Amino acid sequence: MTHSLPQRKLGQHLTVSAIGYGAMGLSEFYGAVETAHAQKILHQVIDCGVTLIDTADMYGHGENEKLIGSVLKTLPDSTRAQLTIATKCGIDRSHTTGYSRNINNRPQYIKQCCDDSLARLGIEQIDLFYIHRIAPDTAIEDTMQVLAELVQAGKIAHIGLCEVSAPVLQRACTVYPVDVVQTEYSLWTRDIEDELLPLLKKSNIGLVPYSPLGRGFLTGQIQNKEDLAENDFRRTNPRFQDNNLEHNKRLLQALEPMTIKYNCTMGQIALAWLLAQWAHIVPIPGTKNEKYLRENNQASLLQLEESDVNLLNDLKNSIQIQGERYTPEGMKGIF
Repeated sequence: MTHSLPQRKLGQHLTVSAIGYGAMGLSEFYGAVETAHAQKILHQVIDCGVTLIDTADMYGHGENEKLIGSVLKTLPDSTRAQLTIATKCGIDRSHTTGYSRNINNRPQYIKQCCDDSLARLGIEQIDLFYIHRIAPDTAIEDTMQVLAELVQAGKIAHIGLCEVSAPVLQRACTVYPVDVVQTEYSLWTRDIEDELLPLLKKSNIGLVPYSPLGRGFLTGQIQNKEDLAENDFRRTNPRFQDNNLEHNKRLLQALEPMTIKYNCTMGQIALAWLLAQWAHIVPIPGTKNEKYLRENNQASLLQLEESDVNLLNDLKNSIQIQGERYTPEGMKGIF
């Protein structure tokens, strides 16, 4: 690593860079990326001092994990030791029906997914292993028991849950400690503030917000669907539909004066706001562009005045975001 970023504690046991990296877009959903370019970006991520790299077995049907594995094997042991590699299982996608998925938390499935991820990543232990979505037909207690067994077997170091409700998280923690929760959280998705975020703070469980830039919306770079590649999943996302997108731009208008005040981008304001919400939050923006990677990381140094944080906090009362977070298929496993 040639640079360093401020560090943060995720929960009680993990210390990582204040900004992580979400690698999903290097393999799927946001348009095609050549392997050589994707590997180059990952090397830049590491050189910039990012130490939390996030993937999942469903991203590119395992290809994203293989991509990360191809980079990890080129690193010196000292560099690899500084990284926290997070992956997930629980969304069982068909190889033939595109976006269609089933939520699967059965114990044997989790065990097999863990072994498969270890093989694709080329590592002996997964630093942080999440259940990607919570299956309604499997008791969370059974899911946690198998995760605890994987910890005891040395296959995973830390346990995470994604898109979990506060009551289910409380039940999970009666079986084994949950170190980190990952869920969507940003200036245009603030559902967790009512119940989940207070519980995380009370329990000292780290929070990793995914889509912290609103799938790119909060950068101000997406003015209409035509700005997106033909195979970009945002073309079908409800919030990016024409009427909803136009309405939601009111949020961007509220951010614009702050970009002038702080001489920064809208995306940096959005990330700095997240970091200001709690000391144990580490967002994982993803990008395929080195310029935006560096912009995102620089947000870790941006200190918003308390009055501006409060102003941004209050936006949810004056600007109602239109459109669901996902299509109905994407909402499976979200409670």
